[in-house]
Amino acid sequence: MTGMTAEKDKNCSKIEQLSHILTNKGWYIACAESCTGGWVAKLFTDLAGSSGWFERGYVTYSNRAKQEMLGVSVVSLDNFGAVSEEVVKQMALGACQQAATEVSLAISGIAGPTGGSKDKPVGLVWFAWCIQGQLETYSDVFAGDRNAVRQQAVDVAIDKLLGFLSVNL
Repeated sequence: MTGMTAEKDKNCSKIEQLSHILTNKGWYIACAESCTGGWVAKLFTDLAGSSGWFERGYVTYSNRAKQEMLGVSVVSLDNFGAVSEEVVKQMALGACQQAATEVSLAISGIAGPTGGSKDKPVGLVWFAWCIQGQLETYSDVFAGDRNAVRQQAVDVAIDKLLGFLSVNL
């Protein structure tokens, strides 16, 4: 089995687990993605029947899109930047509110190869998950090229979501 096939199979299994949890609860999820560009939503919709638990995805790459589609405040963007805990919290809450879902996840990061700074290096990714109004956040700095950073971000977003949902069973 090649590396790409193994990675696809691993993600498929996780998405199937997620679909069972959400379906059993009668819940829907929305995604708010920036640096991953819709990759999570793509994985969700790769699974047949995902319309029974996946409501929609927002690819909000620009600050304007974050404001218009998810209600992220200009003040937060100006004071903390798009790649920050404050902004991903607002992205996750906005996705739940706009899509009327019980669950959302949000991702914003600096995939590189440029765009980093001393305080926010290339590879920094912030995550937020909203489960019935309760927020969880996490950040990490991933190594590798642009694709590797994005792949790791997708994996973490799904893994941690599964963990949070399993606790809430």
